[in-house]
Amino acid sequence: MPLLTYYIGVTLDGFIAGPADEVDFFGLSEDFVAFLAEEHADLQPSHVRAALGVAEAPLRSHDTVVMGRRTFEPALEAGIANPYAHLRTVVISGSLPAASGPVEIVAESPLDVVRRLKATDSPYDVYLAGGGCLAGAVSSEIDRLVVKKYPIVAGRGVPMLDRPFAPETFRLEDVRTFDNGCAVLDYVRP
Repeated sequence: MPLLTYYIGVTLDGFIAGPADEVDFFGLSEDFVAFLAEEHADLQPSHVRAALGVAEAPLRSHDTVVMGRRTFEPALEAGIANPYAHLRTVVISGSLPAASGPVEIVAESPLDVVRRLKATDSPYDVYLAGGGCLAGAVSSEIDRLVVKKYPIVAGRGVPMLDRPFAPETFRLEDVRTFDNGCAVLDYVRP
């Protein structure tokens, strides 16, 4: 049964984007980019995979991405019809018209969608691309957190999980640090 992985960049104070969905303040470095290409190629948008030289790399861990409308729309605005063309792409939205094809747009309950995606016999996991509202709605189904913690304090913005107070415990599996000051923390649900 596939696991749900929430792979996300976050500030020290817990924000995945600024108040107007800004993400351009998350810095990169050569060793960090090499790590993303080597360890998390499946989880990169298709145009980023191409820039990293791994566009044709076979899938290693994930074959499906699920996201909300606010995560999907910037790609559309940039003229990218399917930001994760190498994966099955599922967008959960009550305001976009339903669609099937390269990008599936569904208006179902986020929990129902995620549970259906996890109930397959695929050997690959499901990548939760966000954002904070969707992650908060499905947090009980998150099996793995890959948190790219950047050395930035934002003060305000989009929280990593936008949901009511409900503590959940995860176990730290791995930590990697990089020249840009970023630490990648890999957690699993016990």
